[in-house]
Amino acid sequence: MLVGLIRHGLTDWNAVGKIQGQSDIPLNEEGRKQAYQLAQRLKDDSTYQWDFVITSGLSRAQETGKIIADSLKIPMYDPDSRIMERAFGQVEGLTSLERETLWGKEWDQLDLGQEKDEAIRKRALAFMNDLGERYGDRNVLVISHGGLLAQLYSALYQNKCSERIGNLSLTIVEKQESNWDLVLYNCTRHLKETVEDRL
Repeated sequence: MLVGLIRHGLTDWNAVGKIQGQSDIPLNEEGRKQAYQLAQRLKDDSTYQWDFVITSGLSRAQETGKIIADSLKIPMYDPDSRIMERAFGQVEGLTSLERETLWGKEWDQLDLGQEKDEAIRKRALAFMNDLGERYGDRNVLVISHGGLLAQLYSALYQNKCSERIGNLSLTIVEKQESNWDLVLYNCTRHLKETVEDRL
């Protein structure tokens, strides 16, 4: 079983550095373009065949998933709340400067209503375990969020995967008994390619 883990496309809040958390911010035009670029990469790559898409319930993930599912002509399953973005409490909607002005550079060490790392890891791992048990003979594309994916990778691979998760990045993991082997990590090659590169 392969799982392709994808962060949704760019939003206006991403572009200005605002924390989104569980605020339902839609894709912008650049985010939609990114989703089509990844969809084209997945269509062109005959190495992997994907069976269905599952997303979080937030519109930025669902629209990204729909673009990819439609392009690949595969179904999109009902959203799963376990792969929702981390809830960020009082810091949602604020830029880095606004956060630091209000609470200082160590704002992330304060209790401002944000979901704890352990809670995010627990729900992300529960989702992956469930996916493995229910769809062990399928290859699945999962559209989620940067904060959640970063915590999932930390839970699975400790400190080996610590770089920032890019919009529309693709990570592929393969189920091997009780482990998820890392096949590809945080790849955004499709966003750098031009049409000429693919011809």
